[in-house]
Amino acid sequence: MTAATRIGPAPVRPVGGLLRHRDFRLLWAGQTVSSIGSNITVVALPLVAVAVLDASTFQVAFLTAAAWLPWLLIGLPAGAWVDRLPRRPLMVVCDLICALAFLSVPMAALLGRLTVTQLLLVALGAGVARVFFETADQVYLPVLLRPEQLPDGNAKLQATQTASYVVGPGLAGLIAQLVGAVAALLLDALTFLLSALFLLRIRTAEPRPGRRDRTRSLRRDMADGLRFVVGDPYLRVLTLYGAASNIGLTGYQAVLVVFLVRELRLAPGVVGVLVGVMSIGGIVGALLATAVARRFGSARALLVGAALTGPPALLIPLAGPGVGLLWPALGGVLLSLGVAIGNVVKGAFRQTYTPHHLLGRVTVSMQLLNYGTIPLAAVLAGALGARYGVGTAITVMTAWSALTPLILLIGPLRRRRDLPAAAAAS
Repeated sequence: MTAATRIGPAPVRPVGGLLRHRDFRLLWAGQTVSSIGSNITVVALPLVAVAVLDASTFQVAFLTAAAWLPWLLIGLPAGAWVDRLPRRPLMVVCDLICALAFLSVPMAALLGRLTVTQLLLVALGAGVARVFFETADQVYLPVLLRPEQLPDGNAKLQATQTASYVVGPGLAGLIAQLVGAVAALLLDALTFLLSALFLLRIRTAEPRPGRRDRTRSLRRDMADGLRFVVGDPYLRVLTLYGAASNIGLTGYQAVLVVFLVRELRLAPGVVGVLVGVMSIGGIVGALLATAVARRFGSARALLVGAALTGPPALLIPLAGPGVGLLWPALGGVLLSLGVAIGNVVKGAFRQTYTPHHLLGRVTVSMQLLNYGTIPLAAVLAGALGARYGVGTAITVMTAWSALTPLILLIGPLRRRRDLPAAAAAS
């Protein structure tokens, strides 16, 4: 079976593009509201830890580590299970788990029982749900869309996801400023409930996983996904680059709120606005990614995106009060622009390049290393911040980010204009 082969009956595609595609609109809406919720968490959870519980720099960084640790612990078996289970019901269950987890924080605060330990457990539980949701989502999109529609679909999803990087932190900062950071997590829980409702309204019948897949050894399924990624020159280098770049990106982000609140003495509302502004480039990048790939080639678009996530990171440690905030704002805009271009191109490439029956396992095999470095980076940044100061930790992590684009020059990307349409092994 080639990567372009369709699994099951294709749903009717109305004239007028994806905006007229009812089920894609529902998936898009569900992802939008849950992404806003996730990015409320990015600011609200550390603010609760810092402002309500007076947590240390290391404890705040460990919150980020806990949220991403499940990719390292259960990523591979999760990918194998996603290839065996109906994806839409699985995504709904994950949304409901996240809603309950974040709802528990304001309830505990109301009873006077909130602790840093509970915040860590909430971050960990939501992280487990995220592993299954994001893997299922990558496999579910090709069920709704034809291969030629995937770049446009990924671009639209990436655009609203990066818009949520602006809206989510801004809302979290505003609510924290007005009524406290704990209240922001109530809105977070509501977004996941709305996402579940949107997913439940999708009508497209999803093909059942084959009986052969359910009787195979889980260990063999995991090995198949890993073997495909390790043996493929394109997926291998993209995985290594993603893992390395996430060390720098997550490292500085893990301690950024602490730096802005305790070192620069910014109010929660300003913190939310600044984090949101740093993500504006992602909206532009997601909207331009498909056009950039068509104009210059998909392989070259990946190199452009990587270059934008490298040297501009060095602007972030220059942050200072007043006009000094322009430096992290500019650096963040360029970083998010590059990340969005790379994510759109890479996501569409993986979905069309990989045989569909392997897609869940291949996706999670790549994410295992990509996301598996994130908790390690967060702990490292927290340790650096506690020992040498938060500013030093941010400087070290952004310097690492500036060097990571060189990894893409190791593989075949530098010699190609476009990425291949299908894997030779398929």
